Amino acid sequence: MDCRLGCGACCIAPSISSPIPGMADGKPAGVRCVQLDDNNLCRIFGQPERPAACLAFQPARWICGDRNSQALERIALLERDTAED
Repeated sequence: MDCRLGCGACCIAPSISSPIPGMADGKPAGVRCVQLDDNNLCRIFGQPERPAACLAFQPARWICGDRNSQALERIALLERDTAED
C-alpha cells in the first residue's frame, strides 16, 4: 500500500523519541510534527535528517484503514497500547 497523499496520521498520532529538526526532544503522541506542512506533507521526506522512526514506518491497510480518520485512530490505539509507563 502507498501512503494516502495528505493523510499525515503517522506525523501526528505516534510519539517520536528521537530529535526532529525543529523538535529537539522529539514529539509526544497526538502532537503535530513541525515538519508537517499545511497539506499534511512532510517537509523533510527523503532527507537525511528524517528520524529513523519515520523511515521505518510502512503503510498498511490494517493500520491506515480507508480514511485518514481511521489511520489517526488506529495509530493512536497502537501508541497507547505500546506506551511505556
